Amino acid sequence: MQNPTTLELRRPNPYSIEVWLNRPDVRNAFNETVIAELTQVFQDIARNDQLRVVVLAAHGKAFCAGADLNWMQAMSGYSWDQNRADAQQLADMLWTLDQCPVPIVGRVQGDCYAGGMGLASVCDVLVAVDTMQFCLSEARLGLMPATISPYVLRAMGVQASRRYFVSAERFTAQQAFAMGMVHEVCAADQLDTVVAQQVSQLIANGPQAVRLCKQLVRDVANVPNTQTLRDETAKRIADIRASAEGKEGLQSFLNKRPPNWLV
Repeated sequence: MQNPTTLELRRPNPYSIEVWLNRPDVRNAFNETVIAELTQVFQDIARNDQLRVVVLAAHGKAFCAGADLNWMQAMSGYSWDQNRADAQQLADMLWTLDQCPVPIVGRVQGDCYAGGMGLASVCDVLVAVDTMQFCLSEARLGLMPATISPYVLRAMGVQASRRYFVSAERFTAQQAFAMGMVHEVCAADQLDTVVAQQVSQLIANGPQAVRLCKQLVRDVANVPNTQTLRDETAKRIADIRASAEGKEGLQSFLNKRPPNWLV
């Protein structure tokens, strides 16, 4: 992987990688460089068969405050075509993260606003500190959360999105937990412990099974339960049962020994 200038990459072990937003002086706000580097890093992660989990984290007081003020100032003078191209880069970055085959654990230590909500919403497991706040602030600026909307709607649900898209009001980690967007809420001094537990849990599972489970959710969610779907799900379980990892997992369970991916 190339060395990014707006991110910090850590490899605590061979199976996990930590991607840290590293612009604390501007509350980890987006600009074109952050977007390009996140896109490249997650494209590289998707090609790395050894990785089993990604932690998406941020330095400083805020997780992500949305768009960088200097970037917004530049955008105010863009033509329609320039705005379209700029927005497309953000939309493509979020899609790249969302399609990453490796599960993403979000470590949200501070406030998460606007475009940062898109990053939080593409995480498979989201852990948030109990004192942080979320906000879809775009309407307050006369804008809309368009590019992040597919992911935020999925994470928050339609009814909550109807409220917070139009109100631009802040809401707490506890409220996000009640919506199902946040999976774990904890005190700040427990954040790293809770995140580490989630990482350990993912690494302990069958590496290919985890990737296939993530894909299964994408493929089955909101799809009518037709004969075609039932046939497809039966095929997938047969495929994984017949795979080397599936056979190893079943034999290790029956023989009461650790599976070979833990050795």
